[in-house]
Amino acid sequence: MSDRGATLDRGFVRLNASLPAVVVIRFADGTLTLDGLGAQHALIADLCVLDTRVGLHRAKALYYAEILRRLHGKVAYDDQAKAYATLTLSEPAPRPLREYQSKALDAWVAAQRRGVIVLPTGAGKSYVALRAMLACQRSTLVLAPTIDLVQQWAGDLEQRLGRPIGRYGGGDKDLQDITVSTYDSGILLMPWHGNRFGLLVCDECHHLPAAVTANAAESCLAPFRLGLSATPERADGGHARLAELIGPEVHRTRIDELEGNFLASYQAEIVEVALDPDEQAAYTVARQEYLRFVRRMGIDFGQANGWASFIAASGRDPQGRAAMRAYREQKRLSRSGRGKLRAVWQLLRDHGGERCIVFTEDNDTAYAIGRSFVLPVLTHHTKGAERKQMLDAFRCGEYPVLVTSKVLNEGVDVPEAAVGIIVSGSGSVREHVQRLGRLLRPQPGKTAVLYEILSAGTGEAYTSERRRNHVAFGQDEAFA
Repeated sequence: MSDRGATLDRGFVRLNASLPAVVVIRFADGTLTLDGLGAQHALIADLCVLDTRVGLHRAKALYYAEILRRLHGKVAYDDQAKAYATLTLSEPAPRPLREYQSKALDAWVAAQRRGVIVLPTGAGKSYVALRAMLACQRSTLVLAPTIDLVQQWAGDLEQRLGRPIGRYGGGDKDLQDITVSTYDSGILLMPWHGNRFGLLVCDECHHLPAAVTANAAESCLAPFRLGLSATPERADGGHARLAELIGPEVHRTRIDELEGNFLASYQAEIVEVALDPDEQAAYTVARQEYLRFVRRMGIDFGQANGWASFIAASGRDPQGRAAMRAYREQKRLSRSGRGKLRAVWQLLRDHGGERCIVFTEDNDTAYAIGRSFVLPVLTHHTKGAERKQMLDAFRCGEYPVLVTSKVLNEGVDVPEAAVGIIVSGSGSVREHVQRLGRLLRPQPGKTAVLYEILSAGTGEAYTSERRRNHVAFGQDEAFA
């Protein structure tokens, strides 16, 4: 950490005794109040507003570090906001950092321990975060998008640090000096405890810029912040907000830089299958009806509001409601045609003895595959205890195949998986890269294979082209 950063951190915990006390800083309901700012308001005029309800200046808790930087040495202040602890953390059995991990951590420390680190799935982002905790020695809150990831993070940290780790979310409300929470629970937690953590770690930080989720970062005063993602870019441009919420991107390692060394080698293949004649006929009729309405209404799906316009128009017009039904029918046929089910069975036979994950876009298709081939299906409806049992059975080989919709897209550690079969998916680059990432945890002699099964003669070819627009599939990086 730079000398400036060290000085500021000490300034967070004591009053500058050489000046008379003027400004009292308090944490209140996820914000900061500043009492006695007076003429010194100009120092932080762009960070706070006067709250006439209480006669105090108020700022987002997010600005805590910047406010103290600007006041430090110019105005005496009494910091009553901070409630986070200085810890004595150690890793009993540390492992050496890989070169790219070391560069990422050094870059983050040099940026005053604020910023986003971009590493491919399976490259050890969580271990970089652990080493960041050791570098900070402050009470820490880790935010993750799902309960599965909360449990995975907490279990890993307990094992490596040898201390109890709090869990918040999914019925748990255990706050410790190091706590892991879902983003949703973090939003509810911050108004009460947003001053208890000096380091905020945001896993899969591309979730953070969403309108509501951003409150979790805005209402936390943690001066030190770390964002982790394999694909931080967002199609809506929201990733630009990460610099404000967490800090700038400080390091990026691309998937092709690690393939075959720190990540498993992989192949990506496309399998095209034809719809059965009756399915093709039904698909053509449904698609024509849907497109006639879209053209009549002048809806352009190339525009950012194209889909919203279609939804609005379909709600106002009886023909629009019929068009929406037709849209869903042609989607259903292309996603789950009988030819796809036959292709899934053939691929499972070709890879007998290997651990396979079958991905779908929707629960109905996942359950249909499960019923057809008597396979376990994991969706967001699966209860926590059953989900853990299914993942454990998959890891140990009792279940050689697992069918899932979207719940395994992010973060869940299944290094045994070597084959992925995408029966259907969205056009999201991020989703596609994350599904590939489930297969890239290295194992001796492992070469992962990701299959995409596409319905020939349907709109799936365009969807596939969009989601493959990434360096992992031989293209340039793209928005997700």
